[in-house]
Amino acid sequence: MSGRVRVLVYAASADGPQGEEAVRQAYHRTSKELAGVPGLLGNELLRSAHEPDRYVVMSEWQDLAAFQKWEEGAEHRDTTAPLRPFQDHEQRRVFGVYEVEAAYGTEGSR
Repeated sequence: MSGRVRVLVYAASADGPQGEEAVRQAYHRTSKELAGVPGLLGNELLRSAHEPDRYVVMSEWQDLAAFQKWEEGAEHRDTTAPLRPFQDHEQRRVFGVYEVEAAYGTEGSR
């Protein structure tokens, strides 16, 4: 296994289209700040097809150690601050860390 890790941050907007745009803006601002962070392979903003006010920010990391190093660093809280007001507290946890156990796709099976 490659050791890759995906981090899911659960978000929600409460103010209709204005809130949805605010989530998108916060995501883009945070993503620009994350550019070049060692070990970060990329991220995506996912919107629920069934609950349009619910989002997931999925980031993919080289491995758990790279994510933990960034998370424990001094810049972590400032970098993610724009998304914090949108944390979805209706979820069991506001974020989750998942190790890639198996995958199929353009790179083939692992």
